Order: sequence, then C-alpha cells, then structure tokens
Amino acid sequence: MHHRQTSEKTFADPGPRLIATDLDGTLLRDDKTISQRTTAALAAAEDAGVEVFFVTGRPLRWMGVVAQHLAGHGMAIAANGAAVYDLRAGTLIEAFPLPEDDALAIAHALRAAIPGTTFAVERTFCFRREPGYPQIEADGSAARADIEELLASDREQPLLKLLAKHPSLDPDEFLATAHTLVGRHGEVTRSSESALLEISGTGVSKATTLAKCCAERGVTAAEVVAFGDMPNDLAMLSWAGLSYAVANAHPRVLATTTYRTESNNDDGVARVIERLLAARADRDDRADRDSGDGGENRLP
Repeated sequence: MHHRQTSEKTFADPGPRLIATDLDGTLLRDDKTISQRTTAALAAAEDAGVEVFFVTGRPLRWMGVVAQHLAGHGMAIAANGAAVYDLRAGTLIEAFPLPEDDALAIAHALRAAIPGTTFAVERTFCFRREPGYPQIEADGSAARADIEELLASDREQPLLKLLAKHPSLDPDEFLATAHTLVGRHGEVTRSSESALLEISGTGVSKATTLAKCCAERGVTAAEVVAFGDMPNDLAMLSWAGLSYAVANAHPRVLATTTYRTESNNDDGVARVIERLLAARADRDDRADRDSGDGGENRLP
C-alpha cells in the first residue's frame, strides 16, 4: 500500500513517458468544463513526447464532449477499462466485455440480498434501464425492461458494464456488500457520490487495460504518472509508478495514494504536469551545460 506524502518527489531522468488521468472529479471541473490551463498542460506534455491517456468510468457515448475539448489527444480507456477508444477517429479499438450470464447472476444475487436495487446496462453505444432505475438520459429514450430482457437485447454490442442503483443505501456500504456477493462473476466498483455500482467483467479494471496498452507501447509502470479521485481509480493509482489524488478525492483514495495535488476545480492535474515538464527541461539544460556543447550535438 502506498503511504501518502505531501512533499514533491525528485523525478528521475527521463521522467514519465505516459500520463493516465481520470476525467470526472479529476481532470474536469465540477461543471464538466476543462480549463485553458489544463488544456495547455496536456498539449505541452504531448509536445514533449509524453503520451496522454484518459482513463475513465464514462461510457463511450459520453466521450464526444470530451473529444471536442481535447481533440489533440488520441486515446481513452472508457467504462472502467472495458473499452479502448480512439478519440481522434471516434472508433472502438478493443472491448473487454462482461458476459451476460455473469451479469444476470450478479443481478439476481444483489436483488435477493439488497431489496430495492435496480439495474441498467451499458453496451458500446447504447444504454438500457429497468423501469425503476432513475432516468439519466436527457431525451428519456433509453429502452426500459426487466434485467433479463435487457441482457437478452442488443447482444451484437459487447456488454461493458452492469449498473446497480439503490435509492437509500450509503454508497460505501453498498459497495462493501456487493463485494461479498459478486465473487468470481465480475469486478465491482463505484465512481458516483450516490449508491451506484459499476460492474465489469472478471479481471477488468482501469489498471488492467492501462497496463495492456502500456505494454503494447513498451512503457513500464514506473514510467506512468496517474491521477484519480474515486474508488474506481484505486487499482490504476496503485499500479502506476507515480500516483496523485486530487484534493477533493474520496477518503480511501487520499489515504492510499502516494501524493496529493490541488482539487479538480483548481487545476490539480495541470499543476503537476507543469512541474514534471519544468523538471525535465531543467535536467535537459543541466545536461547541455555539462556536455559543454550548448546542446548542439546532443542526440534527440
């Protein structure tokens, strides 16, 4: 387990090669906007050769708004690791679905143990809910049916997440109880302030998919800096070589993450990126001076 520190780390050369950041509550402000400072910091990181990955619980159908603001950045891991999405092309690269039979077993177990629980399903590009599940789509067009029918429909699209909602339980209590019930059928976490659980396929998390994407690029965990705020970020923050919780993070995230930065509303992610890039520039300047050639003959 990481032990949180508030002091800054001295970054070892050559510094991180990849930035992995959560979106809601971390990179995005509470009003879901992205500040100019944050946009500039992300662009500067990529200009310096540091790849940026957005690693979010958001479904693919909610990535369009993000892509509009961050069009220069290409890759997203969505639905808590269940999908890899190319923001530039607007295409699904890879999916790691939750099998429908596992989803049904989980739903039956949760409903039997916790009366009042209602369900919805997230597939790659569609959302369906039970009649009792709160409406979250502005147009109200999401198809409504019992969980058995929802899981039997749209099967040409991978099932990315099963959502479980309770009207009155404490969110952390709901999560703890679900952990004892889900077992081998899936992975359960949460990112909402309400009693809303997000359930993915067994072994699927932000961390597992990020690790796979990094391995494909020859990037090690030690070369990754990650940012997050909620329990669904914990695995990713533990995996990354350098991890930051924003000041507004869930208490568990604050307690188990190595470093802390300012809140999402105070550009916490951007501030760390700026310091990382400044440290890299300072190292490069020192290397140039030590070489005595002003950098003219330094290899890229």
